[in-house]
Amino acid sequence: MHGRPRPFLVAILIGLAAEALFLWGVTIPSKIVFDEIHYVPAARALLALSGPVNTEHPLLAKEFIAAGIALFGDNALGWRFFSTVAGAATVMGVFAILWLLYGRMRPAVMGAIFALLNFTIYIEARIAMIDPFLAVFTIWAIAAMLWAMRAPPGKVWPRWIAAAILFGLAVAAKWAAAPYVAGAGIAFLAMRWRDAMRAKRPLATVWSAGAQPHWPGLAAFPALLVFGLVSIATYFLTFAPAFSYHDQPLTLAELLPFQMTMYAEQTQVLPHHTYQSAWWTWPLIIRPIWYFYEPSDGAMRGILMIGNPVIMWGGLVAVFACFWGWLRARDPRLLFAAGLWMASYLIWAIIPKSLGFYYYYYLPSIFLCIALAAAFDHFGKGRFEHWDEGFAVLAFGIAVYFFPILSAAALPGEQSFMHWMWFSSWP
Repeated sequence: MHGRPRPFLVAILIGLAAEALFLWGVTIPSKIVFDEIHYVPAARALLALSGPVNTEHPLLAKEFIAAGIALFGDNALGWRFFSTVAGAATVMGVFAILWLLYGRMRPAVMGAIFALLNFTIYIEARIAMIDPFLAVFTIWAIAAMLWAMRAPPGKVWPRWIAAAILFGLAVAAKWAAAPYVAGAGIAFLAMRWRDAMRAKRPLATVWSAGAQPHWPGLAAFPALLVFGLVSIATYFLTFAPAFSYHDQPLTLAELLPFQMTMYAEQTQVLPHHTYQSAWWTWPLIIRPIWYFYEPSDGAMRGILMIGNPVIMWGGLVAVFACFWGWLRARDPRLLFAAGLWMASYLIWAIIPKSLGFYYYYYLPSIFLCIALAAAFDHFGKGRFEHWDEGFAVLAFGIAVYFFPILSAAALPGEQSFMHWMWFSSWP
């Protein structure tokens, strides 16, 4: 006889395991790595309240880096500690999304395992960049939306507001989260429209609070208004430290114009970069990025920002499988899993950036793990029942193979990296 599932306990155990993995060896390299050159000085400036630095991005992620420095000192552990926490929480968020979708342990645990093995979370969890914080708040905001969607009557508003706060924090980490806020509102209305169509009710009931199977008791117009106001207010509250700068302190009158300054800096035309790549190349892993490759801490070491080929390429198959499964079975969970990846990826075809880099694919690479879990759950019947386990074993084997150049392990020599270079575009 099986006991009741305990998702909270399982999520905590997964998070602790992920945190232990991400923390192990996080202080090597002990020197600045890749874009830490931008964000660590910005965090130092925030800690000292000296003045604006790295003004093309909002403050929240750099505030977390500054908090790590305050706790552990101006060293590699201080720079990267809260990135490890964000990475572990991201893995837990994948578990939470799948649990809320399916209410069963197997797809939730398998999705979390795929997330642990997808490489990109591991790498971003061990570097002081802003993307780990973008991801964790976006993932948990999506989870909170699902949590609110299934709320019992009378409890939906606190969960709805929690989702709005998390979306605001995601945008406060990096503007790349802004389309997800709009996407959440569109998804809310689309689900209400679907509910009205299935119940054969007038489409005007989309806007009403009564008799709603999802987000019960939530009238659409006030809900969306509150959602927007709360997320915007949360975003602007994260600028509070800038009002106390010793040099060029921010004022209320300058707060909105400063956003235009940020936009101008983010959309400026930048010179060619060795590791730049077009958005359409990212799913195929055509141009990964060396975050680090040089002597450090007594040995030659490297960190290659790359996705696990098993999960990156297998995940693409899973996305199409989910979409195909939805067309045949009309299971909205499959459309949700496929749509998460498709929307998060196609955002980059629209965002006005003069240069693209593989690490922009970070959030879509996480959503592939959700698509994989959903596809295996839907199609893994009969003789295919344990294919998810075999797939995880294969992904684990590839992770072990690549681990030396993901973890900055000591390498024998300067040309050691060639052992892992499958294609001519990778070095």
